[in-house]
Formats: sequence, structure tokens, C-alpha cells
Amino acid sequence: MHATLPLLQDTNFPAIRRDRLTTLQINVGYRCNQSCLHCHVNAGPKRRESMSRETIDAVLAFLRNNPIETLDITGGAPELNAHFRYLVKAARDLGVHVMDRCNLTILSEPDQGDLAMFLAEQRVEIVASLPCYLEENVDGQRGDGVYARSMSGLRSLNALGYGQPDSGLVINLVYNPTGAFLPPAQAALEADYRRELGKHGIVFNHLFTLANMPIQRFGSTLVSKGEFDDYMGLLKGAHQDANLAGVMCRSLISVDWEGYVYDCDFNQMLGLPLPMSGHPRPHLRDIRAADLDGMTIAVADHCYGCTAGQGSSCGGALNE
Repeated sequence: MHATLPLLQDTNFPAIRRDRLTTLQINVGYRCNQSCLHCHVNAGPKRRESMSRETIDAVLAFLRNNPIETLDITGGAPELNAHFRYLVKAARDLGVHVMDRCNLTILSEPDQGDLAMFLAEQRVEIVASLPCYLEENVDGQRGDGVYARSMSGLRSLNALGYGQPDSGLVINLVYNPTGAFLPPAQAALEADYRRELGKHGIVFNHLFTLANMPIQRFGSTLVSKGEFDDYMGLLKGAHQDANLAGVMCRSLISVDWEGYVYDCDFNQMLGLPLPMSGHPRPHLRDIRAADLDGMTIAVADHCYGCTAGQGSSCGGALNE
């Protein structure tokens, strides 16, 4: 696989600083039951990296000792971590809002039959990846049968109340482009998703549109096809200064499976640690939320993926 960091480090991306930390995003491991073309984590069934119980306890200690509002759990398929349910329940017992970045097909794995019920009982917000409402596009990006299994997962979640009015159980869907182009307007695409998925009796709360990042598996594919420079030109040409105020790294830190801390999940995948004085590679045990206020954020050219066009973050478009 082609390394993309050397192509991104010589950057003129604007300098940005942190605001108040509100979200702790943790990657509990790179093992996944899927291998998607756009995956910036390079996750898959053969990956073995997994957050230990000791590191998860360090996460819980950080939540107890800092005013964090949201725990955002990602992977891989985060549910494949052996301590996933322990983490979710303990965080909820602390009163922290928990988000699970779910690929939907995990719900139909043989040993996950009660997963949907567990998530509903814990009032976990689900952020579910579904790159299109068309079967051929989903299966083309994610593998044969993924669309059908995703629809089945959505139906099971809807049956438990997810996406239903007044249930308080939130499920948001995530769209990624299927190629080297920017996402379409989020509001218009959300209307398309509602119409098409409604034909299958499926409901959801919101759609988030995310740009593909020129790193890991997707970035390597761009290099192989000779499209990397063109894609970077697209991102830079579409940069909007107005999006800088809302980028996720201002209020979020990303923690890898070993407990080391980064400004965002993308920096984590590139090995760009949180630029903290005295700690060349900060661990979650080394920091307090208050220490991060106003801190400089590590940037490189991939950051244009978050500021291009309508903007892109873990919560979707920044500026429509």
C-alpha cells in the first residue's frame, strides 16, 4: 500500500487552534467484518489490533475526571472489541452520551444476535454507514450482499424504536462518495435517502455526508490510479475558510487502540500525534481536558478534506 503522508506534509493549510474539549473519540480496534475501498482506517477481518481492558479503564477514568459530553466509539467494527459492551455500559452509568459508529452488517454476525437490543437498552446513538441507497453502489464499494444485510440491520433497529418519532433512539446514516469526488449537498441527498429507503419501510433521523480522505486505502488507490494530485487539487480548490470554525478537531480528540492521543481520527491513521509540549507522543493518561484549550492542531494537506465545499466532519456537512 502506498504511503500518503509524504505527499501531505508540505502544506499551506491554515493554522487552527482548539476550543473546549467536548467529545472523546476512541478507536477500539481495526478488526472489521468488512473491507471497504474508502476506509481511512484500512480495517478488515485480518486486523488484530484491539483496545485492552486496561486502556478502556483509562478511557473511563478520563471520562470520570473531565467534563466530556460524548464518547464516540469507532473502529474497525467497534462491536468486535471484547470489551465493547463493558465500555458502553460503564460510560452510560457515568451519564455520558455514547455514539456507536456501526456498519449495520455487524448486527447479522452469528455472535451478535442481541447487539441491537443492547444498544437500544443503553440508549446509544447509532451512526450507521450506508454509502448509497442503491444496492449496486453499496455492494460495489463494500462487497456482495452488504446492501441486503444493511437493510436487514436497519429494519431490526427501526423495530426497536430507532429513528421513530419521540423514541429518543437516534440513528443517523453516513454517506461516502464512491469515487474521487466531493459529496453532494447534504440536505438534498438526505431527502433522496428518505424517499428511497422509505420504499423499504425504513426511517432514520439524519444523513451525514463525509468526504473521502486521501489517506490509507483510499489514498493508496488514488496513487495507484494516478489520481492523487487531481483529487488534492479538487479539495484545495473547493476550500472554504468559513468551514474552519466548525472542524471536529476543535472540540474532539481521537484515541487509538493503545491509548495514544491525536487531534482527529485521520491524524491518528497518519501517525501525527497531538502536538503537546513535553509529550512527543501523548497518552490519554498524560492529559486533562483543560490542558488542551487553545492548543495548536497538527495539520497537513488531508485537512482540506474537512474544509472543501460544504465541509465534512464526523457529524456531516459543516456549512450548507
